Amino acid sequence: MQGMGETAGEPCPFEFNFDEKTFKVGDTVSYRVTGSLQDFPFAGTLLEVHDDHVIISADVNDANSRMRGTRESRPVVQEADALA
Repeated sequence: MQGMGETAGEPCPFEFNFDEKTFKVGDTVSYRVTGSLQDFPFAGTLLEVHDDHVIISADVNDANSRMRGTRESRPVVQEADALA
């Protein structure tokens, strides 16, 4: 993801794990949100990794920031969970 840093052409400041088979707690992932936010990329931290889903936090310093996502290379989170 070029152009995400402070200066033009600078690489993205995040290192994402896009391999759902190797997901582990603490990984940074790029996730998608359904509904009106479907065209925007989001970054979050994995709090829990399960066989069929993950729990993502958009802000690890906020105990209420917990969203259930699918377990795929870019997890999908329901819009209602992302806006809660």
